[in-house]
Amino acid sequence: MKGPVTLVGPELRVGDVAPAFTAVANDLTTVESSAFAGKVRIISSVPSLDTGVCDTQTRKFNEAASSLGEGAVVLTISCDLPFAQKRWCGNAGVDRVVTLSDYRDHAFGKAYGTYIKELALLSRAVFVVDRNDRVVHVEYVPVAGQEPNYDAALEAARAAL
Repeated sequence: MKGPVTLVGPELRVGDVAPAFTAVANDLTTVESSAFAGKVRIISSVPSLDTGVCDTQTRKFNEAASSLGEGAVVLTISCDLPFAQKRWCGNAGVDRVVTLSDYRDHAFGKAYGTYIKELALLSRAVFVVDRNDRVVHVEYVPVAGQEPNYDAALEAARAAL
């Protein structure tokens, strides 16, 4: 789709309390965002793991995840079905990123302002949430084919550890 799209939900800002959400794990269980409480979270929102930029984004955060230690977690959220996410992770060798699906009710996308109304997909964005559930980094990537600023997100995550 070319041209502007409608993002549903609020535009989060640094200092906001991270909204709660539910998503679906690769085993089809429902995951509450509170399951990651007390950890620094890099939340990577992507349209689909089966596209080039989303693939690159998830692989780069997977590589960086080990350097963050046990006090942090990297979540990649898309509207891909959980089966597809599991297959993609296996094929890509991605084992440090937790993939979650927002296909069921788009709770994440609507809470974080990344739900694309016209496509029922998530837009590309990166959020870093500290241990106290405060947003310490936000990047809504304005062009779907553009990668996020990995260094800025990782720097914010390290500062929050």
